[in-house]
Amino acid sequence: MQATRRQWLVWGAGSVAAAAGITGCANTPAPASAPGGAPGFVRRKVGNARVVALSDGVGRRPLAEGFVRNATLAQVKATLAAQDLPTDYIDVPYTCFVLETEGKRYLLDTGFADNGPPGTGQLVKHMRAAGIDPESIDAVVLSHLHGDHINGLRRKDGSLVFPQALVYVPAPEHAFWLDADRRNAAPEAARAGFMAVQRVFQDYPADQLRLFEPGMAVVGGIESIAAFGHSPGHTALALRSGNERFTYLGDAAHFPALFVRNPDWQVQFDMDPAQARATRHALLARMAQEGGLVGGFHFPLPALGRIRKQGDGYQFVPEK
Repeated sequence: MQATRRQWLVWGAGSVAAAAGITGCANTPAPASAPGGAPGFVRRKVGNARVVALSDGVGRRPLAEGFVRNATLAQVKATLAAQDLPTDYIDVPYTCFVLETEGKRYLLDTGFADNGPPGTGQLVKHMRAAGIDPESIDAVVLSHLHGDHINGLRRKDGSLVFPQALVYVPAPEHAFWLDADRRNAAPEAARAGFMAVQRVFQDYPADQLRLFEPGMAVVGGIESIAAFGHSPGHTALALRSGNERFTYLGDAAHFPALFVRNPDWQVQFDMDPAQARATRHALLARMAQEGGLVGGFHFPLPALGRIRKQGDGYQFVPEK
């Protein structure tokens, strides 16, 4: 299916370019550590299951006008200052999650492996520190196909990082990013995003790939939640164990200090900003009402906590 000019205007070439895992990545490394715990990972129980937050690294990028599409740089800096956070740069965390349930291990998103900017590619090291052998991962479940979420499936030499794992992909994401007509019609600035997906998936072992429709059960009790807007098939993921529930927001709310606090704000990487905003409001309202454990890909360690209503927005309260 070929994208129309209007669709490219909605998605934005810069937003699609972010799928390569290059645009918006940090320029210099910043340390990743878990306060009060071992560096690089945090483990919590969810009913009879366990969720492990694992850092793939943290990078630092200058804070500039346009990072938030619909707020001025002064407004963004004021919000950060009110939370005692730096105002001239932003630390960009890349956080993946392993769910351990019923004797199986499921990895949610993969980071960069050796394909990313300085300070990234630390997932496997932190998995081993947490006692998780990469070859023990039974399945990888992807929220969407932007580069910082999928590059960790394959090293630069093409070898598989998780050779035993099945890989579950949201069907709308697969259809969008692997469509040759759409790739060929894309503006030059957007093609890197398509090429990143091609690099990972073009000859991935077919017997290890599985497509799923957002809203359906995926594997091992993991539920999928349609959370479109950041990308065409962006999907949140959830696991219930006993009376407890963990929800992985993926990129539905970048950087909680900004986009959980101000759900109307639109990060420059959202491909359909209006849809992403509606998704964010719906998810955060649901998380605040349910009170379950929540994590996000760009949430700093411990990266696990609860969503609380706060004024016109919300607050992410890290789990201690």
